[in-house]
Amino acid sequence: MSFPRPLLHQSWLDLTFVHWAVEPETVAGLLPRGAVPDTLHGMTYVGLVAFRMYRVGWLGLPGVPYLGTFPETNVRLYSVDAHGRRGVVFRSLDASRLVPVVMARTGFRLPYLWSRMAVRAEGDTLTYTSSRRWPGPRGAYSRLTVRRAEPLGEPTELEHFLTARWGMHNAFFGRSVYLPNAHPRWPLHRAELLECDEDLVAAAGIEGPLGDPVSVLYSPGVPVRFGRPSRPAGIPTP
Repeated sequence: MSFPRPLLHQSWLDLTFVHWAVEPETVAGLLPRGAVPDTLHGMTYVGLVAFRMYRVGWLGLPGVPYLGTFPETNVRLYSVDAHGRRGVVFRSLDASRLVPVVMARTGFRLPYLWSRMAVRAEGDTLTYTSSRRWPGPRGAYSRLTVRRAEPLGEPTELEHFLTARWGMHNAFFGRSVYLPNAHPRWPLHRAELLECDEDLVAAAGIEGPLGDPVSVLYSPGVPVRFGRPSRPAGIPTP
């Protein structure tokens, strides 16, 4: 998929994906109208994804070096609509720049939150930290430390399901919309989770305990372009 005039462009760098399996009915009420949980062999997934946003740009304009570059950690669910468009639903997006947070909340009704954040690398080990400032719950936090392994040749069925997502479903002024994106195939590595201390998932309304993660992956990142939103028609039958 390509967009002659993308709505915005950016790069996602140094990503860590941590995923837990959950029953679809436990998260169905957290998705916007027009989307239901996407499943693989009867299960859906909760993702905690930490990374560095790099040089967000609008409508073909150059990416912004300061306001468009910041750490981010999001909690996401997996969705599909009546057109068969598979995507994600963001339950929270913590970011360290206040201006982009305010713009995303007011302009796109996305659940961005302002947090103190850092990404630190030491050899093959990366640590991501986050502590929420506004709007709350204040102090919601995460600390992830992973050690990346060798690159993957071919992802498993589950790894493909969790990462091959080309859009998001979101509620926008009372309407459900689908915002498509395009990027190259993910360069993926499996990763060892050394530390996972967080309450962002619970703060996003997802009840635990979730148990051990079923997948931990790392990617050096990809450039991304977003197209213009469209409205899903109808609600698919689970």
